Amino acid sequence: MGSLSLAASDLERSGAVGSGPTLLCTPLMGTTIDQMLIEMQKAKTIGADIVEIRLDCLRNFNPRQDLQTLIKQSPLPTLVTYRPIWEGGQYEGDEAKRQEALKLAMEFGANYIDVELEVAHDFINSVYAKKPDTCKIIVSSHNFHNTPSTEAIGNLVARIQATGADIVKIATTALDITDCARVFQITVHSQVPTIGIVMGERGLISRLLSPKFGGYLTYGALEAGAISAPGQPTAKDLLDLYNFRLIRPDTKVYGIIGKPVGHSKSPLLFNAAFKSVGLNAVYLHFLVDDVEKFFNTYSSTDFAGCSCTIPHKEAALKCMNDIDPIAKKIGAINNIVRRPDGKLIAFNTDYIGAISAIEDGLRGLNGAIPSGSSPLAGKLFVVLGAGGAGKSLAYGAAQKGARVVVANRTFERAKELADKVGGKAMTLAEVEHFHPEEGMVLANTTSVGMKPKIDDTPLPKHALKHYCLAFDAIYTPKDTRLLREAKETGAVIVYGTEMLIRQGFEQYKNFTGLPAPEDLFRQLMEKHA
Repeated sequence: MGSLSLAASDLERSGAVGSGPTLLCTPLMGTTIDQMLIEMQKAKTIGADIVEIRLDCLRNFNPRQDLQTLIKQSPLPTLVTYRPIWEGGQYEGDEAKRQEALKLAMEFGANYIDVELEVAHDFINSVYAKKPDTCKIIVSSHNFHNTPSTEAIGNLVARIQATGADIVKIATTALDITDCARVFQITVHSQVPTIGIVMGERGLISRLLSPKFGGYLTYGALEAGAISAPGQPTAKDLLDLYNFRLIRPDTKVYGIIGKPVGHSKSPLLFNAAFKSVGLNAVYLHFLVDDVEKFFNTYSSTDFAGCSCTIPHKEAALKCMNDIDPIAKKIGAINNIVRRPDGKLIAFNTDYIGAISAIEDGLRGLNGAIPSGSSPLAGKLFVVLGAGGAGKSLAYGAAQKGARVVVANRTFERAKELADKVGGKAMTLAEVEHFHPEEGMVLANTTSVGMKPKIDDTPLPKHALKHYCLAFDAIYTPKDTRLLREAKETGAVIVYGTEMLIRQGFEQYKNFTGLPAPEDLFRQLMEKHA
């Protein structure tokens, strides 16, 4: 338990109490009773199991009258919370009145009451023998600074249990995604119903994987702007994007590691694909700062593989036990599979996805291509950027017989890559005036033009007229300024979404051993473009 590593032994359920399905609780953040009543109906429609009535959000609150209305009219079981400012809530008034309101909620039939650890002992003593059997007391502790050691969290759980709590709730703050592992270790071994949440974007997986690690409930907001704690997903995303109801203790976990990573559409594609064929697997966003620490921590075979994006495509190489020969030559990976023996094997599917999409674009331009040869053969192929994606494109194009030019902000990195593929190097600033011939192919792998800086472009419009085809690896937005302007100059354009979709087909095959549902991937990308 002291170890950070979440290995197979930690995933064997130890008969934890409350090991039924994890409940989905939606906080009600309305400032009026009428707003909360509307929110309750929305929560029921979305598919929540419980609503959390956040009394501290109400502007005007008449305890006896309002609690009766809210509890009696709720279409779902109710959890009543009256969070004081000293525990991250909005209530600043008299403590005795606050506790009195919670006791009234219990009297009116609330199913759960959330009380802070600091006052729990006295509160529970004061309602001793008066608490209805239908009401459970959640005793909660919030740490807005960090996630303590496993031992410290274990001691905290023991303190909460000692108050007489029916349900233990610990909420910590993630400074790193590996902090979630310590909370998973606690919930999976807990002998009492436990809610374990790690707040913040790096803690997102603690919320999504609650059903895997035996969490009693997790919270999902009604809408993105109405979260009751940092990093809280929406109930809709939990249910529809991450297939929350299908996650079980034996569910395999996949995901995309990156920084930033929240923009990635990969979970949308993979979770829909897993669901379509009934695979017991989930695919998540992993916001990772340190790849080595991530793989050392989540070392169980249940963490079965991941996609790898900026800035980890090269750094992750040193964590691998085995690297596919092509990926090794490129020097960048984007697909990692954990074998049944626990070893990690890495692939590069970026180059397959991008190069096949570019070839198809050129075929439409060039008409008949001799059988067995690539339309890239002999073409002057200009790659902007020498990072992971740049390496994939440069290597892939060289393999197909193209003459490669690598342009990068720092000339040294461009030269290093160009030398590997037998090409020419230059700085990004030089590309604008580089046009030794017409009909060149352009591939942008820099982040210039990516959301939110959608008005930026790596190359001015006048320089684009020398290219017959332009590809942009960026897919948020799909229609980058570079592609719009290239199209206006008459070039064929290839969207970054094509690379995403096609490399995704290969990753899916590597993860599952099954062919990818190509039509489903395409429909989803079209729908969510």
